[in-house]
Amino acid sequence: MHKVQAKAILSAKNGMNIYRGCQHGCIYCDARSTCYQMNHVFEDIEVKENAPQLLEAALKRKRKKCMIGTGAMSDPYMPLEMELNLTRQCAELIERYGFGLTVLTKSDNVLRDLDLFCRINAKTKCVIQMTLTTMDDVLSRKIEPGVCTTARRIEVLNILKEEGIPTVVWLTPLLPFINDAEENIFGILEACQKASVRGIMTFHSFGVTLRDGDRQYFYSQLDKKFPGLRRQYIEAYGNAYELPIPRDREIFPVFREKCEAAGIEWRTNQIFEYLNTFEEKGCGQQMTLADFM
Repeated sequence: MHKVQAKAILSAKNGMNIYRGCQHGCIYCDARSTCYQMNHVFEDIEVKENAPQLLEAALKRKRKKCMIGTGAMSDPYMPLEMELNLTRQCAELIERYGFGLTVLTKSDNVLRDLDLFCRINAKTKCVIQMTLTTMDDVLSRKIEPGVCTTARRIEVLNILKEEGIPTVVWLTPLLPFINDAEENIFGILEACQKASVRGIMTFHSFGVTLRDGDRQYFYSQLDKKFPGLRRQYIEAYGNAYELPIPRDREIFPVFREKCEAAGIEWRTNQIFEYLNTFEEKGCGQQMTLADFM
């Protein structure tokens, strides 16, 4: 890792990335794409060591309370966080100043800050978003080698449910010819239903996107872990940005219907609206995704 003094921490949409780069080693990570102009080795994590100070100054300047999001580019609960505690320090500030919080992660390390999430959620809204890609924990170790198993992530979702913390699952990416089996997709949906997940993010289709930088790394990992599959990808998709799974048009409508029957939101815009809407608990009952339909 290397530490930097950042100039700002919040984006125009109130998102923050305390770290740049990641330790999880997921073979499909979009954050490796060259368009993000990362000027260091991806595994050499850039740490914005002044993130808490920048965040506190930004929160003090806010005229209105809002949701603060983290995890869009780098997982805020990668192993390094357990040593540095920067995500926790930022969450403490969000709780102290009465803002809401959304977190996107793949890690069970998120449970370390459950006490903070409960305090935030008691005043406004705290939503934990968890990425699930495969019910097969052996396969998960191949495509997401630095992350806890899917079984453990599902356990985390159920713990959050018991604590009253709302959750959203990112069922993405589904990699053609790897984790795109119908049995896998609906197995994840069943687990989400049992955990009372509010929404499942899919961006209205099943597949993966590959940009320059991300594509090269992904293909190099296919060569190591799935010999021969690179050729199948190139023959099927060429250099396309969007790579839908072969049976996307058949499976997704069924998935959508099952979500609606289970009361789980699947529409991307409605999920994002829910995540971005600040609520005051003192002003009435907390809103659910159903209120955005």
